[in-house]
Amino acid sequence: MKKIIFLLVLTFSLNSLFAQTQIEMNNDAFNSYKKVDNELGVVYQLILKKYAKNTKFINALRASERLWIKFRDAEVKMMYPSDDTRFSYGSMYPLLYHGYLEELTRTRIKQLKLWAYPKQQDTQGSIGDYSGEY
Repeated sequence: MKKIIFLLVLTFSLNSLFAQTQIEMNNDAFNSYKKVDNELGVVYQLILKKYAKNTKFINALRASERLWIKFRDAEVKMMYPSDDTRFSYGSMYPLLYHGYLEELTRTRIKQLKLWAYPKQQDTQGSIGDYSGEY
């Protein structure tokens, strides 16, 4: 009987260690998104450095990134279109919002990594063309 009581107390104690408030979960989602957003910045800067001599590509990359940001923001607005997010989605809206931003940003990182880390067999178009001599 003492073992059962001990196990129950231990189980409830462990559960309380991992329990989070909504604010904590929202903050964790924000921090997780910011980490991924920083990773995107690192990949983007690496591409700018590697392809610095390929000015046509760099100009196209910058235009693409500006449009991607508009696309990302429009996607999030499409996912959560309400003007009153607190009423429509509740207190977990920041968690949902930052989770979706993170998902979209991870997809963008995957796309840009084609240029950041080109593989010999995958080079086509501007991928791996550091000189810009077309």
